[in-house]
Amino acid sequence: MATRPPVLQRGDTVGIVTLASPYPSEYINKAVANLKKSGFNVVLGKHVYSQNGIVAGTDEQRASDLMDMFVDKRVKMIMSTRGGTGSLGVLPHLDYNIIARNPKIVSGYSDISIVLNVLNQFTGLITFIGLMLEDFVPTTPAYNFTSFYTAVSTFQSPRQILNPPNIPLRSLVSGNVTGRIVGGNLTSIVDSLGTPYEIDTRGKILLLEEQREPSTTIYRYLNHLKIAGKFRDCVGIIMGECTDCIEAYGKSWDDVINDLLIPLGKPLIKNLTTSHGVYKATIPIGANVNLDSRNGKITVLEPAVSWSRA
Repeated sequence: MATRPPVLQRGDTVGIVTLASPYPSEYINKAVANLKKSGFNVVLGKHVYSQNGIVAGTDEQRASDLMDMFVDKRVKMIMSTRGGTGSLGVLPHLDYNIIARNPKIVSGYSDISIVLNVLNQFTGLITFIGLMLEDFVPTTPAYNFTSFYTAVSTFQSPRQILNPPNIPLRSLVSGNVTGRIVGGNLTSIVDSLGTPYEIDTRGKILLLEEQREPSTTIYRYLNHLKIAGKFRDCVGIIMGECTDCIEAYGKSWDDVINDLLIPLGKPLIKNLTTSHGVYKATIPIGANVNLDSRNGKITVLEPAVSWSRA
């Protein structure tokens, strides 16, 4: 059974961590100021500004920041500054028993996807493919904030996950299935294979999206997931966008989906706007979801947050 974190309300404290690549301090400070203007208090991790080559501090430092936010009673939501690379290295240094005893909203996307899935898989906590600190800028579309706050601050249920107007979801394989939704960034999910943190898709609806990869790499990753049994085990598939991806050998993201995923016969929808695209629908990882690919609908069947306010 899934654990719902306590609902987010205006005036709550948001804990900011940098779990993957470093983020320039001037960007962090501007986004924090905007987050405060939105009505939230902010606590920064000790290593939020750190840089250790391509990652923000050592694995242990980034993990300790995350654990500090889970034990800090003031913090109601934990948000990463950005994605990038390196989140996988944090996972061995987390105390999942402490996390399970202190459920909180955790939001991110891109490389943070693996953290979100592992927290759900190891503790039952519903997490969120949703906004990061870098999204708290004036250019972020209102749709992104509406989708995010609807997911983490309301109890609306059942609730459809809708693209912005004029960007339709597209059904590729007709069907109607229900299961808990998992997944996120394709690279991040593939990185987990063969590790203790490998994604479990048994009976689940699998969401995948990507950015700035050639279709040769997309083919390699999807085929890897296929051979690893992840598509065999799931009950349905949702494909997001491949933002700024590059065709290779005349094949696109859509072509690779057609070649590799349609023949599997699983209910399949594509074109969900989330994560790396301009428009970002917030997805509650671990929540019970109905995928009606006959009618192009994705419906969250339960609230993703609870009334409990520790």
